[in-house]
Amino acid sequence: MPPRGTRPTDKFDDDDYPAYTMGRAAEMLGTSPAFLRTLGENRLITPLRSDGGHRRYSRYQLRIAARARELVDQGTKIEDACRIVILEDQLEEAQRINEELRAERSPAPPSA
Repeated sequence: MPPRGTRPTDKFDDDDYPAYTMGRAAEMLGTSPAFLRTLGENRLITPLRSDGGHRRYSRYQLRIAARARELVDQGTKIEDACRIVILEDQLEEAQRINEELRAERSPAPPSA
């Protein structure tokens, strides 16, 4: 039984839900399963495993993999593409944290 307050359809909205098999993920990205395995070896994405041990990917992981594929298609070595995507992700997170801190420090607007 699902936890109270959740609906089975909530999984459809969850970017982190591991909904895609390796074959389906590779097909969606227009790449091979070997490409996805290489991304895992380079620690860009770590797929979850089904009870049977098969790799399962989330929508978030597929977006990350798609970005790496863009870079590889532009001639970047796959190892370098993985590092670039990791650094882009870290920069985005740092910018988000900065923005939150700025918002906390800024004075509240005067009320009318």
